[in-house]
Amino acid sequence: MTQPTWVPLADPTDFPVENLPYGVATHGERPAHVVTRIGDFVVSLGALAAAGLLDGTIEEPAAYFAIGTLNPFMALGAPAWAAVRARLTELFTEPERRKAVEPLLVPLTDVVLYLPFQVADYVDFYSSEDHATNLGRIFRPDAEPLLPNWKHLPIGYHGRSGTIVPSGTPIVRPSGQRKAPTDAEPRFGPSVRLDIEAEVGFVVGTPSPLGGGVRVEEFQDHVFGVVLVNDWSARDIQAWEYVPLGPFLGKSFATSISPWVVPLAALQDARVAPPYQDPVPLPYLQGETWGYNIHLDVKLNGHTVSTPPFAGLYWTPAQQLAHMTVNGASLRTGDFYASGTVSGALPEQRGSFIELTWNGTEPLALADGSTRTFLVDGDTVAIGGVAPGPNGTRIGFGEVVGTVQSAVRQPQM
Repeated sequence: MTQPTWVPLADPTDFPVENLPYGVATHGERPAHVVTRIGDFVVSLGALAAAGLLDGTIEEPAAYFAIGTLNPFMALGAPAWAAVRARLTELFTEPERRKAVEPLLVPLTDVVLYLPFQVADYVDFYSSEDHATNLGRIFRPDAEPLLPNWKHLPIGYHGRSGTIVPSGTPIVRPSGQRKAPTDAEPRFGPSVRLDIEAEVGFVVGTPSPLGGGVRVEEFQDHVFGVVLVNDWSARDIQAWEYVPLGPFLGKSFATSISPWVVPLAALQDARVAPPYQDPVPLPYLQGETWGYNIHLDVKLNGHTVSTPPFAGLYWTPAQQLAHMTVNGASLRTGDFYASGTVSGALPEQRGSFIELTWNGTEPLALADGSTRTFLVDGDTVAIGGVAPGPNGTRIGFGEVVGTVQSAVRQPQM
């Protein structure tokens, strides 16, 4: 049961007082500002600050919350995050606070949500053993599915931060070079193998110096919170360009994230032990680390097609962060890294269409009688997720949604 609150909540709700995620929204003529969500209501932290209700948490709270990005607040670090979260919990649970706060509740349907933070650098990992094994079996059926380095380090690549977009942003089908195995020469045109990748992303708040590194145990000192991710992928463009340097235009056209950043503090009860790692990782990847018991749900045009389990990822978020910085690379506020496709051991737990349809050879049957190998124009993909919270509550992330639009007409190439 959720902690008692005077705010009217549905039972159950994905946004109890134990959640209190952060976002950025506009309401009416008010400019974009930092908000939190409880149940189906949104509350402006800028309005709370203006009313003096956040006094004593951080210095000049209005300077951090009456603006359209979380970055300045995230940069303050874990003590400030804890102080504001504690005050918000008080405001929504103490009856004597109701008179001051209740007029500031706004229905979720009355606000417009935006990208919650300014993205600095973006790294995408490849940390699901089931996903990596599936792709290895698809593309290297006569060889070992995992490459020799996979169980020694978290594999990743640097993506394009400027094309990370908020949930609801239309996804224009990308164009590029494609070359099927039977083609004599490459051709230019819209991707015909447009795919998704259901992922979980981590938002960095506290920076680190160039030349240093972040230890596994320092994960909570630097990571502010968690979002859901759809890393859209043009598999045909990716296949032709991939060798020898890896993902480029097949990935960089769009990556969608959910509008709510769920604080790590809301996910304490979702921690789980990571899978057994053999061989034992090198010392910099050892230490206290954990996964998160997040259950994803992938819907195509309103119907569930996959339920990937995040808990089983081989490399943990803390290990990913440690590896990302072990060479001395610095962290900046707003840095963002994603888990890579989340897939489970069962066919219905595969987090991409290239796996669900086994590279297009086994079309997926949909509820309306149609089939899919890869996405067609007009398809809408929605990825949701929930995790266990304290006292039997459920912590939700909202959904990350995108609808595929036709490719933009290109000049003759």
